[in-house]
Amino acid sequence: MHPRIHSLFAGALGLALTLPVLAETPPPAAASEWKLSTALGPAYPEGKAGEIWATLLRERSQGRLQVTLFPGATLAQRDPAREFAALRDGGIDLAVGSAASWAVQVQALNLVALPWLVPDAEALDALRQSDVATMLAARVEAAGVIPLAWASGGFIELASTRAIHAPSDLNGLALRASASLLLRDTLLALGARPASMSAENALAAQRSGALDGEVTSVAAYRISRIYAVGMTHLLVWGAQADLLLFAVNRRLWDGLSDTDRELVRQAARDAAVDVSALARAQSDTAALEALTRQGATVTRLTASGKQPFREATRSVYERWAPVIGADLVRAAEAAVAAPR
Repeated sequence: MHPRIHSLFAGALGLALTLPVLAETPPPAAASEWKLSTALGPAYPEGKAGEIWATLLRERSQGRLQVTLFPGATLAQRDPAREFAALRDGGIDLAVGSAASWAVQVQALNLVALPWLVPDAEALDALRQSDVATMLAARVEAAGVIPLAWASGGFIELASTRAIHAPSDLNGLALRASASLLLRDTLLALGARPASMSAENALAAQRSGALDGEVTSVAAYRISRIYAVGMTHLLVWGAQADLLLFAVNRRLWDGLSDTDRELVRQAARDAAVDVSALARAQSDTAALEALTRQGATVTRLTASGKQPFREATRSVYERWAPVIGADLVRAAEAAVAAPR
């Protein structure tokens, strides 16, 4: 072979041999895409919590962590009670769930729904910031998901077509309620007839006179405007409280770096602070006065006014306490009774 041709051939071969080395340079890390579930939309504290958390994760990771919010429990067959299992099994990556809904899988989460355990919003905030929250988190983690932060979910109140002042006023009333067994037992002890039904069926039942009221939050009462279609009375009785839990799928969490774990955890904690303030604002004195101006009749029970209801449901409290865990109940009782 001519020396010049040999030289050119060897040079070309050398260049060709270097190309694969250049091609094997690793590309930039791809963005993570996570699914975040909430049972309610952003008009409610639970949905707003998910929206804030997702936004903080995207912003603080500079877009590397892409989080899509799925409200309405759409990743759990539109059933909030199925959300925890979907999060545990990997159908959901992140979730903000109601303790009342997730209690189907974690009985200890029924704690704050014990009738009239938590007297007011200040006590609920104290409870979620106490050792009780740590004890509850341990139960949740043992059940298969990673808890990161707690927020206030407010209280369950009573909307009705007539005034309610005493337990006897509930005797025989048909009330729409969630599928919570503890809530159902509480209403039965007060002489009411709880029923689970869709919003559409509830409206039809109310118009026909077959439904006398429903248990709801102040926020839901305002957003649904059911006071405009007959349920003009709202009894702010604080029957049961609720907590919102920010949680992550265990497999996802185990695969995160320490840096990303801290980012996800801190974003959850910051979102929890914001949504706890929102939950309180949606049911404070100003919010109730606004409902009054819109035509609702709001009755707010005092501590002494709550006492007859508490006494009427004492057997429910005592029956559920060992189911939830006697240690948890005692710790919670001490936390809400502590001076603040």
